[in-house]
Order: sequence, then C-alpha cells, then structure tokens
Amino acid sequence: MVPVISFSADCPSRSGLTPYFIRTAWNDSSQAEAIASLVQKYNWREVVPVYEDDDDTNIKFIPDLVDALKQVDTRVSYRCKIHPSATEDDMKTAISNLKQNWTSVFVVRMSHALAQKFFQLAKDEGMMTQGFVWITAYGLTDIFDVVGSPALDVMQGVLGVKPHVQDTVELQNFRQRWRKKYRLQNPGTSLSGPTVSGLYAYDTIWALALAAEKAGFVNSDFRPSLTKNGSTDFDRIGTSKAAEKLRGALLKVLFFGISGKFHIQDMQLVSSNYTIINLVGQERREVGFWTPGSGISGSPKMKSDLNTVVWPGYNETAPTAPRGWLFPTNKNLTIGMPVKPGFEEFVGFDNGTATGFCVDVFEAVVNDLPYHVPRHYREFGDGKGSSNGTYDELVYEVYLKNYDAVVGDITILANRSSYVDFTLPYTESGVRMLVPVQDRRQKTAWTFLRPLTADLWLGTGAFFVFTGFVVWSIEHRINQDFRGSPASQIGSVFYFSFSTLVFAHREQILNNFSRIAIVVWLFVVLIVQQSYTASLSSILTVEQLQPTVTNLEEVVRNGGNVGYLNDSFLPGLLKRLKIDESKMIAFDSPVEYDEALSSGKVAVIVDEIPYLKVFLSKYCQKYTMVGPTYKFDGFGYAFPRGSPLTPDISRGILKFASDDRMVKMQKDLYGETSCPDKDDSQTSSSLTLQSFQGLFIISGASSVLALILHAVITIYNNRHEFNSDGSQSPWRRWPAILSKLFHGDDSPSNTPDKDEAAAENAGSAVETPLSIRIPSHIVEHMSDTDTGSPPEGEGTPGRELSVQDTEPLSFAYMHSERGQNRAASLSRSGSSIRRRQISME
Repeated sequence: MVPVISFSADCPSRSGLTPYFIRTAWNDSSQAEAIASLVQKYNWREVVPVYEDDDDTNIKFIPDLVDALKQVDTRVSYRCKIHPSATEDDMKTAISNLKQNWTSVFVVRMSHALAQKFFQLAKDEGMMTQGFVWITAYGLTDIFDVVGSPALDVMQGVLGVKPHVQDTVELQNFRQRWRKKYRLQNPGTSLSGPTVSGLYAYDTIWALALAAEKAGFVNSDFRPSLTKNGSTDFDRIGTSKAAEKLRGALLKVLFFGISGKFHIQDMQLVSSNYTIINLVGQERREVGFWTPGSGISGSPKMKSDLNTVVWPGYNETAPTAPRGWLFPTNKNLTIGMPVKPGFEEFVGFDNGTATGFCVDVFEAVVNDLPYHVPRHYREFGDGKGSSNGTYDELVYEVYLKNYDAVVGDITILANRSSYVDFTLPYTESGVRMLVPVQDRRQKTAWTFLRPLTADLWLGTGAFFVFTGFVVWSIEHRINQDFRGSPASQIGSVFYFSFSTLVFAHREQILNNFSRIAIVVWLFVVLIVQQSYTASLSSILTVEQLQPTVTNLEEVVRNGGNVGYLNDSFLPGLLKRLKIDESKMIAFDSPVEYDEALSSGKVAVIVDEIPYLKVFLSKYCQKYTMVGPTYKFDGFGYAFPRGSPLTPDISRGILKFASDDRMVKMQKDLYGETSCPDKDDSQTSSSLTLQSFQGLFIISGASSVLALILHAVITIYNNRHEFNSDGSQSPWRRWPAILSKLFHGDDSPSNTPDKDEAAAENAGSAVETPLSIRIPSHIVEHMSDTDTGSPPEGEGTPGRELSVQDTEPLSFAYMHSERGQNRAASLSRSGSSIRRRQISME
C-alpha cells in the first residue's frame, strides 16, 4: 500500500482505519470553531445549518459545527437538509419551513450548483433582506471564483470563511502563470484564479516530491494484507517497504509553500487561520480573521474589531447587526392567561379584554421593544369563570405549543422551568404568613412605673440621694440652709435632692463646687425626665398591635389550621414544613381570607407576598405579615424553551422596574400607603439603666471630683490646725480636727442676724405679709428711745419698716432653732410697733 492523500476537507479522515490515509487539507473542526466564534461575536443564540444531504460531504462537518456552537451557548434546534437531486419545488418547501422558524441565522454548506439555485429561490422568497444572516463554510465560499457574477447577484451580504493564505510575491507570480495557462486550455472560463484547494494540492505535490527524494529507492515488492475481512477496500490492499518509508518521510516534511506552512500532524495538515469575507456588490471584502489562539479579530497579527460588515438588505453599513431572529411570517403570538376569580387585580378578562397588573406590565415592556410583537390573549378557562386546569397544566400548554406564551401571576418554579423558559421576575418574591393582630396594652394603677426598668428606678433614686449628700457635704459648713439638727439636715438632703426632679429647689448654693455638681445633675435629670415622659406617652396612647402567632411551629403545637390560596404550589411547601394535610384549607379570595381569620377557622394564611400585600391594602388594621420569608422567584412570563423573546422581555423588565410607571402601577395595586408589619418592634419597651449609663457616670464623676476638691482645699486652708497642738498623737489629733472642720460654722456675714437689722432701714415699702406701714413720728420716737438719735421734725413723711429679709427664707432655715427664734422676735417687734401706733393715734 502507498500513502493515499486527500486534498479536500469534505472527505472524512480515515486515520483510525488505516495508517496510510493522509489528509493535506484544512481541518473541518477548526472551520466549525471559526464559524462558532463569529456567531458568538454577535451574540446570536440559535443557528440553523442548511446543508446538502450527502453523507460523504457533511458526515463530519455538521457534528463538529453543532459541538462548536454548544461551546458558545448557541442552540441548533432545527436542521435543513437539501438533497442533491432536489427539485425547485422541494427547495421552495424547505425555504418556506425556514421562514416559519424564528431563527434568522443560517450556516450553509453545499455544492456550487445546488447553492446557486438555493440562494436564488431564497432571494425570491424575501430571505435575502434585512434581519437575515447567511454564513457559508469553505467549499462553498469559493463559489465566487468558480461561478462568478451569477453567484454574486444572489448572495449580497453573505459572510463566508475560507483558509487564510498570505498574499506573497511567489503566490502572485503563481496566479499569473496559472491564469495564463488555464485560460489558454479553457477559453471562456469564469474561474478567475486557483482556489485554496488548488493551492493545497500544489503544495502537496511538492511535499510528495520532497518525501520521495528523502526516501530514496527501496524495493517495491508488495506484501499481502493480513486483514481478509476489513470494512473498507483500504484494509485489503497490500503494503510495501517503499510505501512505509515514503509515509515516514512525508510525515516529517516541513516547508513553506504557496499556501503557507506545510506540516502534517495526526495524519492531517495542521489547522490554519481563516479569513472572513463579506460579499458586497461585485467584490469580496476581507472583514476579519480567525486564529486558533485569538479567535475573531480584524487583523491576523493583533486583536482588533472587525471591519465594516454589510448585511443582507443593506447597501451600506447597518446601524446594528441583525438580532438573529425574526417573527415568523404572518405569525401572531397566542398568549394564554389564567383564570383568577379571587384576585382580579393581577389578571382578568373584562368583556374579552385582558386586564390586571400582570397584563399592564407585560404590555408596557413589549411596547418599549424596538420591534413590533403581534399578539392576542386567550383565557385558559371555560368562559364561565372557571379554569380549564391548574397553573402547572397551563404552563405545560406552552410546552405543547398550544400557546406561544403565558402572561399572568405565574410563579417561577423549578419543575415548571423544565418545560418553559421564564423571564426575570417582575414582582416581589417570597412566601410569608398572614395573621390577626390584637392590642396588648394593659393599663393598671402602676402603669406609670413601666417607662423605666427596676434597675433604672433604683439607680436614679440612688443618684438623687448621692447628689444631695455631696451638695450637703460641701455646703453645710458655710450655708445656714444646710445646718441644724441631724433630723433637719437629713430632711434638707432629701428635700433638696428630690426637688431637683421638678426643678423646685429654693436653697441657695454658695460653693462653686456644689454648683458644678448641681448643673451636671440637672442635665441628667432633664434627659431622664424627658425620656420618661415620651415613653409614658407612647405606652398610654400608641396602639401596641401584636400578632397572635409568630411562627408555624406555634400553629402546629396548638393544632391550628393553615389556610392557603387555591390552585397554587403552597401545599407542597406546607408539607415540607411538616404541616399535616388535614390541617390545610384552601381559599379563593381576600374575602374568604378575612372570614376564615376572623372566625378562627384558620390560625394563619400562608401565601405569596404580592397576594398578601393586596389583601392588607383592604384589611390593614386587622392583620399583618409575620414570620420568615420563604424564598421563591416571584411572578414571571413563560415562553417556549429557546424563545428569542425571553431575553429581550427580561431586559425590558429590568429597565421598566426602575421606571416611574412601575411605581405608579404598584401604587394602584397595593394602595398609596404601605401597611407596616406589626411586630414586637412596635411595642414601647421600658428604658434601661444601660441607656443612661454614660450620663450617670459623668454626673457621679463630677460630684465625686467636686467633693474631693472641696475637701482638699478646706484642709489646705486650715492646715495650721494640724500643727497647733503637738502633745497628742497625729492619729488621735487629726480625726478630731477633721471632725471640727467638717462640723464647723464658716457662715458668711450675710446671715439672718444681719437681716434683722433691716427693720431700721426706712424709705421703701416691701409688699410682704410681714411688712408693716409705720408713720414717721413713730419711727422717730423709736429711734430716740432705742438708739438715742436726734428726733426729726414732725413734718417728716411716713416711712415703711420691713421686718422680712429681702429674699425668701429657705425651708431648712425656717425649721431650724435659729429661724424659729427669729420669727418669734419679728412677731414681738411687729406687735410692739402696732401698739405704739395705736396709742399715739
């Protein structure tokens, strides 16, 4: 056997059958990868191969093409086969079937003569117009060189791939010699130059010559084949030593020929790069290249965009590339709609017109698409308000091609997505519980204690006493208001400290350290008081509506029933949540929900959030949503698997979701105001000590610091007391000194004794209960008698004598022994003055 060499990619490789079959043409799998990269470049999701029904030609290419398209996530849902002997009517039927399909991207591979007839009929049927894409595989791409002008006229805008051959000086000289000789032998030919296959054949001859030269002369005696019952004739051909040596030499040949680098690997020529051409007018434009490493590019040496492509139906550059699909001719979408008697807000039929939120969103999205979508709605019901089946059965109708889509409140579920493709959801997703609410406010005689916790009450009281003690400790040495008997001083401490609660303290504060402690404490009191007032107001006035049930586990423990929406997927969910089937009750409308919950027929309603929000827009004051949200994907529109409308509608939903129109539709559906969840977070909780810990720390630190500084300064100012008597031990002397300093009286001169002298001041009247109007001659007589001063004339005007301090007496002073003695003295003085006035009158 001698090596058998094929120059065509159409012939399948037989390297697995015999080691002597060598293919010196391009690899079909690499050509399929180039076409798949071109499809991926324009994001076409579906392709229809159109090929000649010749097993010898396409037995390897079509599987390679399908595999390559799968790698770029592109589907091949339909294949169009054209028999080599097909009549014109047969081809018209095939083209008509292509027009009824959504896909408008076609990959064509067939013989030159058959392809010319096919494209002529496709042009007559209007399939060489805008929106269509035609890609030719090599073997057909060189039809322009073979057929010439007739092919150019019917294939405008077609894209093709062919092996890339670099235009060198040697290739140009070869073409000139080839044209001259070929036209001399074939006058009138339309062939303008050698095809790429011809160039591969030319280089293959050179490779054989080089291999034969390297192998040299070897005895060519044939040996019979050891295989007697082979599946092909190749298996029964004998071999020779010369063939073996020639094969080995041919596999090692490596040179640069007219077509480029010639190198055989794995019994076939190493894959080359590909050129992408675009047929425009009477010329073929190179618009890009494909390489195994870089994929699609505008240059064979660097990554760049493709050059301008003129698509079918355009005389110049189109604004955008075709989207890859078109509506079938004279096709209207038949859209199925569920029957939903209880929730007409989502979907319904009014005098044959589709209505509802789901329909409004779909119409808005479709109307925003850059192309027209002819459609009509059909109710999935008996015309009397009853459904023809469940929602699962309605979705399955799309799979059976009875509907082109389903629009309605269709929840996206895994089992349904096995038959159809869903768009992105256009509603809020999830399932929650609906339960009644009740006001749990309990007003008692001790409600006023609820704003503060016990630790805050105790802590606040402790700080009242502590602050009063600090102020008393600082003030009682110099302030008569804080002196007196022990009982009086204790009363002063408590009265002063607790009167700060309502800012009613009247004792004078003389020491600056006391003032600092009081100012900080009053700020704390203000904050606590305002917080207490706000919390108590909330407890007494705000409704504390709380759900009767917070989770399904509680319902199961109590043996309560669970309601759900009829004809939904919720029974399956409830079973997974361990709800007994006997405890499940189905309802059809919001009215039935209300009746069941109000009567106690069910403890909770489990439903999807959109339904519950519609229900709460009518019954917001009586019910609320509680519990965890069980995740589901929400409502979506169902389309057949692979429908090109699905991604466009999904993108339209994303865009429409951020539009003001969507907000308005949701307000119309759910109401202007939202119904908030009524849970424990709405209950007015008691204030805790932790909330005011910082304030108490600041107040306590200020008081302690003031007390320490006061003690240090007092000891420093009286340091001579510690050195006055050295006969006693310091440990005995100092406690006595400290006690003396603490209990000592350092009252300033403006004490009540001095205030009593105010009775001698005349000239101004003080309107107080202890003020007495005295004529001037009585005052003069008293002055002469008591002080020995010279009398004034009788005509001196009357004066007023006040026996009261200019400032009101404090509570502590009024109850002290000194204060009581002073009050008695003032009383006796007033009585004596009054008797003198009467006697003189």
